[in-house]
Amino acid sequence: MSALFAMPPRASNAPRRPPPRLAACAMPLLLGLAMALALPAPPARAALPAGGAVLPERSIKAAFLYKFLGYAEFPASAFADANAPLVIGVAGADELAADLARIVAGRAVQGRPVLVRPLREQDPLVGVHLLFIGGDDPARLRTALRAIGAMPTLVVTESQQGLQQGSVINFRIVEDRVRFDVSLEAADRNSVKLSSRLLTVANHVHKGAP
Repeated sequence: MSALFAMPPRASNAPRRPPPRLAACAMPLLLGLAMALALPAPPARAALPAGGAVLPERSIKAAFLYKFLGYAEFPASAFADANAPLVIGVAGADELAADLARIVAGRAVQGRPVLVRPLREQDPLVGVHLLFIGGDDPARLRTALRAIGAMPTLVVTESQQGLQQGSVINFRIVEDRVRFDVSLEAADRNSVKLSSRLLTVANHVHKGAP
């Protein structure tokens, strides 16, 4: 199986506890993100797990991915027509994809509907505007970047060396919060223009090579 779309082992049916260091963030963090980016917050029921007390890390990242679309500008060539949707592809993170699908349901960004596409081995990346690559696998990211080629795609990772490997945005845990770093060089290379409003809430913005 291709390294890009290899799925992590299926979790057991037992309830999964969120990482303790993220427990204090919960809904205030998600609402804080929405306020910082000046967009309506996703419905609580789309992000909160059963019990309603704590947001798992994946749900916080899913909310970020949805917000990123509103602050990214893609060239007209990235769309088949004026009514074409914005497509988020998710590789290696099925649960996050499910959370994200609930968040974007019935919503539009920049006048376009938003679709979430869980990716599997050999699925084409044509038409994917934001690609999230789960896990920390450099080979998977290299495979994705080769497949993307010159296509305008906002690539988001959650790996230790994501930006150094070529992603545009990389998630990090900073002081018990989900934050993100940005590579403007990678954004330019991928023909994606990021709003200055997004950059102001980034943990770190790299203007040159990370």
